Formats: sequence, C-alpha cells, structure tokens
Amino acid sequence: MKAIVPKKSKNFEVTIDPEEAVFVISIAAEMVDIPIWTLRKLDEMGIVQPKRIGKKTRCYSHSQLRVLKYVHYLMEEKGVNISGIKVIMEIELKGL
Repeated sequence: MKAIVPKKSKNFEVTIDPEEAVFVISIAAEMVDIPIWTLRKLDEMGIVQPKRIGKKTRCYSHSQLRVLKYVHYLMEEKGVNISGIKVIMEIELKGL
C-alpha cells in the first residue's frame, strides 16, 4: 500500500522537541551506527544517559543522537575509547 502524502501543506507537518526522548535504543543504535552494548556502556558511565520508560526501556532524544554521532566520530575516526570519550565530554562541558 502506498502512503498518501498531502502536497505543499504545512498543516500536516509533525514537529518533535529536540529534547523529547522518542527513539528506543535499537532505533538509536541503528541511526548512529553504534552497537546497543556500547550505548548501554555510555549510559552506565554517565556519558549519554537516555530517559527510562518503565524499568528497562531506554529512549533517546534528537539532541542525544547528535551527541552520539559525535561519540561515533571520536571512536571510529579518532580511535578514542569510551574512557577517553568521557574525559573529552567532561572537558567540553567545563568549557561551556
């Protein structure tokens, strides 16, 4: 079945607050190309802590996905490990 998409109408646009946690961990992992186990470790270390829905479900916001893309860059392009990423993030937060 093909989706029906209205033409040139802003009445049907959906906006999401960049801080609203809407992406479950499996979707976030796919979007930022980071394994789920790494996202869990980043959460455990306090680097990127998603909102918890219930006791288990982790949900990430659009803003957190941007941070995770940066984390991916540091890991893949610069070879920084998770402990190093934590230090970098702490330094950057102090610099603000």
